[in-house]
Amino acid sequence: MAGNNPQPLIPALVAWQTGDLAKSIERAPERPETNAFQRLHTPLDAGPQPPPEADQQWYLEMLGFPGQYPFTRGVQPTMYRSRFWTMRQYAGYGTAAEANERFKYLLSQGQTGLSVAFDLATQIGYDSDDPLAAGEVGQAGVAIDSLADMEAMLEGIPLDKVSISMTINAPASVLLAMVIAAGEKRGVPANKLTGTIQNDILKEYVARGTYIFPPGPSVRLAADTIAYCAREVPRWNAISVSGYHIRDAGSTAAQEMGFAVANAMAYMDAVLARGVAIDDFAGRISWIFNTQNNFFEEAAKYRALRRLWATILKEQYGARKPASMTLRTHIQTGGATLTAQQPLNNIARAAFQALASVLGGIQSMALSCYDEALALPTEEAQATALRTQQIIAHEIGATEVIDPLAGSYYVESLTDALEAEARGLIAKIQELGGSVKAIESGWMQQQIADSAWRAQQAIESGEQVIVGVNAYQTPDEERPVGIFRPDPQTYRTQHARLETLKTTRDHAAVQAALAKLRQTAQAPAGPDSNLMPPILDAVRAYATLGEICGVLRQEWGEYEPPTVI
Repeated sequence: MAGNNPQPLIPALVAWQTGDLAKSIERAPERPETNAFQRLHTPLDAGPQPPPEADQQWYLEMLGFPGQYPFTRGVQPTMYRSRFWTMRQYAGYGTAAEANERFKYLLSQGQTGLSVAFDLATQIGYDSDDPLAAGEVGQAGVAIDSLADMEAMLEGIPLDKVSISMTINAPASVLLAMVIAAGEKRGVPANKLTGTIQNDILKEYVARGTYIFPPGPSVRLAADTIAYCAREVPRWNAISVSGYHIRDAGSTAAQEMGFAVANAMAYMDAVLARGVAIDDFAGRISWIFNTQNNFFEEAAKYRALRRLWATILKEQYGARKPASMTLRTHIQTGGATLTAQQPLNNIARAAFQALASVLGGIQSMALSCYDEALALPTEEAQATALRTQQIIAHEIGATEVIDPLAGSYYVESLTDALEAEARGLIAKIQELGGSVKAIESGWMQQQIADSAWRAQQAIESGEQVIVGVNAYQTPDEERPVGIFRPDPQTYRTQHARLETLKTTRDHAAVQAALAKLRQTAQAPAGPDSNLMPPILDAVRAYATLGEICGVLRQEWGEYEPPTVI
């Protein structure tokens, strides 16, 4: 195009307006209140004279138009002018019945999707009656031991209308199987279900710790789940690759990007080895990232991530479908940025982080609540977090114009710099043999630990001011009185439910299903030994989470992490 047309941006803009944009508006009309605003600004709007041809060509190659490769400016042609991001709040505690009550409250307040937190025992594959679960049942999320619990948690929630996001990793396939089986019993087939399982086990080894099995078998299980969903649960996001926890563990923004994308490449390679074509599953890879306090860096991060992912999928993996190249992400505002001191300050922190995320063009969001540094969030704190999203959506003019920070010298330079640094990290990981090798050697963990140490040193020295913590402290500060406390009866209630289940189910059917699962786990990984069908059969028979994971523990062993100083 360069050299043939002195103003290449003009015909490209017209083509976008009459093509992708027009089709998008026909499918999803823009909100009437956006009509008073010009939807998109380009270099053509920046001055009295058209920009030089070279500048226009740079724009087309590096930024482009919303909904078009390389997606720097957004994954949809109209972005929030047609539809806001999905507003979620991360919730779940106690028993399935208690979590169900909280979910129904959040939906009544205008939340548009569920985001489920599980207790620690569930996250690491133990039943509530296991001695290792003592003291953890229902404390930091909901306890789910079997299909019976999943049915109770989802009771009265329209599974064909509400998307369900589940923060679960090592046993993600089992929890997904429970949702599928619960839907079957209510007449909602698997191909009508919408939602997400996190299913990103690699980041657990470097940042969070809720792993069970060694990395190799864990990636097999994750890849089997992705391959199964590509065929049987096509509207479900079978993995949500997480930069969030990597960032909360102390990484930089570029490390969050690079490590998460490298992990995604490991999963893609494993799914491809199962004979699934890249365009048959890449469009259902979703993401979760962490928005922290550096406002402009965080907005630039999401723009850089979209371009980074799009070019990798196109140039390295040969993807052809635009959907395969689009990085669609949920974000949670930064949990590690919350302070126990002066906790109401966290409302402001979360609001600015949420605004940066919107300006960066995200698709789904949950805000960390102001009291989460103290305990599980109260209903008041959850409502405040949701109202913050609604204020950004409706009141401050941030959603009428697409990618309003584009063209800022600062934001564009940040976008380029973050992408370049993330690419360098990905190249290093590939040099080490990929994410699994980089994790098994401890290299990735060490990089995060070093960054976390530097950040903590800056806070302790006062170089980085944290309001209310190392500056502007309030003497004799009193903590809030409305701290949420889980019911101590939870353990006894859950234990009794589980005991009843185990005495009333078909014992022979459970044992047969578990035997089939063991046989499949013993077979080499491949398209003919997918673990999802036997897991689903075991769930349908009301085998428990602990029993299913117990079979895999016996076959694969448990992970022992390397020492990181």
